[in-house]
Amino acid sequence: MRSLWMAAALAAGLASATMVRAGDLDLHGGDCHYSTDFDVRVVPAGVGFHRDHGVPADVFMHNGQLRVDGREVVVSAADAERLRAYEQQVRDVLPEVAGIAREGVNIGYAAIRTVLLTFADNDSERHDMVDRLDRHHRDALARIDDGLGRGEWHPHDLDDVVGQGVEDAVSDVVGKVAGAAVTAALSGDQAKVAALQARADSLDQNINKEVNTRAKALDRRADALCPRLDSLAQLQQQFGFRLSDGSRLQLMTYGKDNNKKLTTASTGTRAD
Repeated sequence: MRSLWMAAALAAGLASATMVRAGDLDLHGGDCHYSTDFDVRVVPAGVGFHRDHGVPADVFMHNGQLRVDGREVVVSAADAERLRAYEQQVRDVLPEVAGIAREGVNIGYAAIRTVLLTFADNDSERHDMVDRLDRHHRDALARIDDGLGRGEWHPHDLDDVVGQGVEDAVSDVVGKVAGAAVTAALSGDQAKVAALQARADSLDQNINKEVNTRAKALDRRADALCPRLDSLAQLQQQFGFRLSDGSRLQLMTYGKDNNKKLTTASTGTRAD
């Protein structure tokens, strides 16, 4: 029965691995590991950044002008151009992040769905489990559309909604696989045990067909976003103005040693 238990683990692993964490821009692949602790809001009047903890708490930019925690910041003509470029690039990148997030959610739920369909015993059970899974799936996509899709990026809220849906769906998978394994073992019916084993053995092939190809394409799509994030990092590093405490404006970070990483990113390289 070992492969039956592995089926549940496979579904959980695939779901978590392919749910792209758009909330913190942790787009894994190559060296693309940027993150932000700001909520972002893109509106016609400008682009705003807000966080509940940390200084600054509120940043707003539009057409080369900058306001930090309610106060105008005087910037040079060169920095005004950089701010315009930064604003436009944020406007351009969020729709792509939203698309990547949607596909990551779709792939994660496809993995779970494949396992459910593999082990569902009858049409009634299949309908109930898939219907529950599809509700979670729709809720996750709706949250992305209501947030990133409208230019509002609330990373922690998005993670909570997606994570809860996946947790519930994986719980269904684990319960189904475990129940099937125990029932078959206790029945002593070797034919039933063999049938379940055959289902588990077929799972790798089914997952590869339904999920892995899409996951690899998503990896390439996320990797293609890295140069655009590099460009934002470079603009941020090149800002000549300073905040009231003398610090740089840092809206996004890279890796574990963020200051070092962003400094080297501005020259086109990254430290290991």
